[in-house]
Amino acid sequence: MTDYLVSLIRTLVPVLIGTVVTWLATLGVTVTDDTKLGLVTALTGLLIATYYAVVRFLETRWPKVGVLLGHQTAPKYDN
Repeated sequence: MTDYLVSLIRTLVPVLIGTVVTWLATLGVTVTDDTKLGLVTALTGLLIATYYAVVRFLETRWPKVGVLLGHQTAPKYDN
């Protein structure tokens, strides 16, 4: 698998997880549509960033945890 594809997978998996968790969190929430839209947008970004940061931190200690980003190994970039 190319490094480019690995980098896309490791970016998109946290986005998908953050979006799904946010959607699940909003089920049954009753607020105005405008408020709900703002909350969902903010919560999605926060969850994506948190998920990615936690998994990357854990991956430094236990490399196999990288699979939670969609691919176990990080891409290698040439300088």
